[in-house]
This record gives sequence, C-alpha cells and structure tokens, in this order.
Amino acid sequence: MKVVIIFNHPYEGSFCNAILESVSRGLIKNGHDIDLIHLDKENFNPVMTSNDLKAFRDKKPVDPKVIEYNNRIKQADHLIFIFPIWWELMPAMTKGFIDKVIFPGVAYDYSNTQNTRMKPLWNNLKGITILTTMNTPKFLYWAIFGNAIKKAMLLGTFWKLGYKNRKWISFNNVKQVSPEKREQWLTKLEHRFMKMNQ
Repeated sequence: MKVVIIFNHPYEGSFCNAILESVSRGLIKNGHDIDLIHLDKENFNPVMTSNDLKAFRDKKPVDPKVIEYNNRIKQADHLIFIFPIWWELMPAMTKGFIDKVIFPGVAYDYSNTQNTRMKPLWNNLKGITILTTMNTPKFLYWAIFGNAIKKAMLLGTFWKLGYKNRKWISFNNVKQVSPEKREQWLTKLEHRFMKMNQ
C-alpha cells in the first residue's frame, strides 16, 4: 500500500515529529511505501493568489507544487495528515494545502450541472487519517470549541467530497503529560500503523 503523509511542523523537536517517526516506523514494518510531503521543508506557499482563483474556476491548477502534490497523491491508497492545533485550528500551511490542493479538477469534481454535488477524483484513496497535537483538554475542545478540526476537515472537506474511511486521532494536553505517557502514546501509535491495512 502506498501512503502519502502530509506533515506540517517547523520545529524538529516537536511531538509532531515524534509522531511522524512512530507512524513511519509502523508503516515500514508493515511493508507499506511512504511518500512524505513535508510542507515546511518544501517551502509550500499556502497563499491563494488571484491566478489560483482563476485556476479554481477553470479546474486547472497553476501552482507547480499543487500539480506535483496531485501527481503524488493520486497514486496513494491512504492519506495521513500530521499537524499541531494552534488556537484551536490547523497551522497556515495545512489550511493553505486544503485551499489549494483540495481543488476542483484535482481532488474532486462536480457530478451535476448545478455544481452542488461533488465526487472524489483521487480514486485509489481508501482512507484518510488525521493526527493532531494540542494542549487543550479533549473535553474542552469538544464542549467549547465544537471539535473544530473534525468539522472543518473530516466533515467539511473529505466527507463533503465523498471520501470514505475518515479517522481523527487527537493527542491532548501534550505539554502537561509526563514523558512516560508520551512514550506510551508513541508505542501505541507505531503498533496501530503496523496493523493498518487500508
């Protein structure tokens, strides 16, 4: 199985980087191929320009990175996002990735003439997993902030486009938990991805 990981965290000592290592180890042990899109290291430009908006209407992206990412993702069986939650939402590069790559003619098209129904175009994709870190307690993120990332990405993006098998794994209170607890999380994560089959 080919897995594309979309990673966004600029600090190499972050817990997101530790998650990336654990997930990658698990996938490699299971014999999967990994294609890492590291948005920070690849200097992805998240800004939607007027040329991008014209391209949106034409359903033909013009940003070379978007074209490259589409060519990589359309071969994938599974997509994994890894990023931190900052101020209850994703960082700018991840938001820009959603704006510019989840694009008509790339990730989806319309199935009716009114452009009200969408259909996925990444036809190999069998599942999407989102892994996030945050310092907000899980209950508060649900009760006060309405699980904003779930609504924006799993439902407002991938569910709306018709992609199946969507999962969100949230690591909360990251700063507050002990190093031992973090190690337990990472070990469990590695084992989870060792068993992943779609």
